[in-house]
Amino acid sequence: METVTHSGRTTAYEQVGSDRDGKRALYVHGSGADREIWRAQLDEGARPAVALDLSGHGDSADVDADPGYETLSAYADDVLAVADATDAEIIVGNSLGGAICQHLALERDASPAGLVLAGTGAKLTVMDDLRAWLDEDFDRAIEFLHGENRLFHDTDHPAVETSKATMAAVGQATTRRDFETCHRFDVRGELDGIDVPTLAVCGEHDGLTPPRYHEYLAENVPNATTTVLADAAHLAMIERPAAFDDTIDEFVRGIEDDTHRS
Repeated sequence: METVTHSGRTTAYEQVGSDRDGKRALYVHGSGADREIWRAQLDEGARPAVALDLSGHGDSADVDADPGYETLSAYADDVLAVADATDAEIIVGNSLGGAICQHLALERDASPAGLVLAGTGAKLTVMDDLRAWLDEDFDRAIEFLHGENRLFHDTDHPAVETSKATMAAVGQATTRRDFETCHRFDVRGELDGIDVPTLAVCGEHDGLTPPRYHEYLAENVPNATTTVLADAAHLAMIERPAAFDDTIDEFVRGIEDDTHRS
């Protein structure tokens, strides 16, 4: 683990693959998670990789920010600081991480070579019952999110219990802040301002951010494509790591080939 200090706080990250070829990818987790959701990409991916813990998650210091735009902006600061420290050129975001990616492309002086929006959307409405459980019954919220075809398609997957434990460790306050930030996120009218190559990828069984969300991104971001992975839900990078990695690698190779041709 390494850290970078910025904006008065410390953000933790892990980078691997200095001996791997290609553009470095920076992986950004979603609500109530940490960098460990990207373990397969760190350990088995084909290219240099880095994954961070957003403020208040994992090994990173927390930030005093209200849910919504203020939190989204603070998390974007985390990502920019780590990207700058590691020379990452591709930013991959899952769920809330995908919202952060879109925010960076639309509102920040950031110029990644490409974006991967995984299990996310241009609008991330959270159902009223889940918002209430996050506020009043955190255990029920965790169980709901780990039901079939939400975070996982296969509820017997060995990572399910780890995911539950991680969400519990992140804690109710931070997880609630994350989901409320998602709930307030809506850039549907701004997608034509994303001017970098973009891949929208999801699991076919994702009931939280279904394939139609990703089709919408591909139709409205100027240079975007979409891929749906079979036998996976919201955390396709865990349930189908090889297919997920191959999809990203093909996307990034296309960017690299275009760079070489120009």
